Amino acid sequence: MSYFDSQTETLPREQLAALQLSKLQAMAKELWQQNRYYTVKWRAAGVAPEDLRTLEDLARLPLTTKQELMEDQAQHGPFGNNVTYPIDRYVRFHQTSGTTGVPLKVPDTEAGWQWWGRCWGHVLAGAGVSAADRIFMAFSFGPFVGFWAATEGARKLGAMMIPGGGRDSPQRLELMREVGATVLCCTPTYALRLAEVAREVGFDLRTIPIKATVHAGEPGANVPATKARIEALWQAKCFDHAGATEVGAHSFECQAQPGGTHLIESEYIAEVLDPATGKPAAEGERGELVITNLGRWGFPIIRYKTGDIVRTTTQRCVCGRTSLRFEGGILGRADDMVTVRGVNVFPAGVENILRKFAEIDEFRITVSKLREMDEMQVEVELMEGADPQVVEAIAARLDTMLSFRPRVQSVARNALPRFELKAKRFHVQR
Repeated sequence: MSYFDSQTETLPREQLAALQLSKLQAMAKELWQQNRYYTVKWRAAGVAPEDLRTLEDLARLPLTTKQELMEDQAQHGPFGNNVTYPIDRYVRFHQTSGTTGVPLKVPDTEAGWQWWGRCWGHVLAGAGVSAADRIFMAFSFGPFVGFWAATEGARKLGAMMIPGGGRDSPQRLELMREVGATVLCCTPTYALRLAEVAREVGFDLRTIPIKATVHAGEPGANVPATKARIEALWQAKCFDHAGATEVGAHSFECQAQPGGTHLIESEYIAEVLDPATGKPAAEGERGELVITNLGRWGFPIIRYKTGDIVRTTTQRCVCGRTSLRFEGGILGRADDMVTVRGVNVFPAGVENILRKFAEIDEFRITVSKLREMDEMQVEVELMEGADPQVVEAIAARLDTMLSFRPRVQSVARNALPRFELKAKRFHVQR
């Protein structure tokens, strides 16, 4: 098994907690007075850095939401009050994807950017990446942090980074073959798209020595059927990772692949709260991930409600890491669930059903109202030569798993959109 930092990754949990507390206390002292956003927030809650005597005291601090950060930037733009230092100390700028509204602007100091690189170093090392590897970044390098941070992580490992920006899919495949890429970094959706393009143009993926695919940006690598399809198409191990622009790269899948992801606990503190009560969820119970990053003092995130649903375990992994694990990775989002005919439907659950049908190339799901009744339509693009009768089998499988029968419709080839970054396949129109 490979580690980025074997010392911290295998610490006994008591020592790991002590490390987290010391980092939390040091950060709180640095932010007090210097970071206006958190100073005002903590004073309003009647707490100060000296109140953080144990990790349990973290719960005394108020929660942070993305909406609050957005409102802060709207009032005190462009970066808001959550900047600890004079702006001339900041060397990087990124922003959230903005798929749910106006993007959140996120600046980083040099120290913050090095912290990003260390986090991604954990992600890549967890997948077995080393200095001997050639990592292909199938990503157009715009303002989204995406694989910019992965590039910094690759540099810290000494691996060669091959940028894939400014090229279409066939050109990317050719470049990967020319340089002998051994690791592919992209969204899960784009890994499937590259394989689809390879099939369409007669490109043999076996001519690229890919040993691992590392994914970010959206769910998929933690969806069992999607993971299995990526691994079958690329003949490589598929690794999940989770993070966010405002939070950082916080968890990753190790080579042992026990069915979940490791939290980088030397750099983060995780709480899991019951969304209904706000109380801590017991180990093994589902709840919303609330996260605090410990090494990004220039743009800190403290007790941040991610909206991600997780289930934790502290059972030691066979890889030797002692860190908290999220069983199954990110299980869904608190705001993703939609109720259809009294049934709670999660997009990742539907994707897991659909990806088990090898005949499906792409799909789109639309939930709407038809004569006051909930209606779910599933549009599928079938591979060339697929038996059209599979549509009935898809509908029957969905009926069995969801307890209601959606309308399943086969559409023409290339009728549905393709995605390089976050895919938008689930639509609610009611």
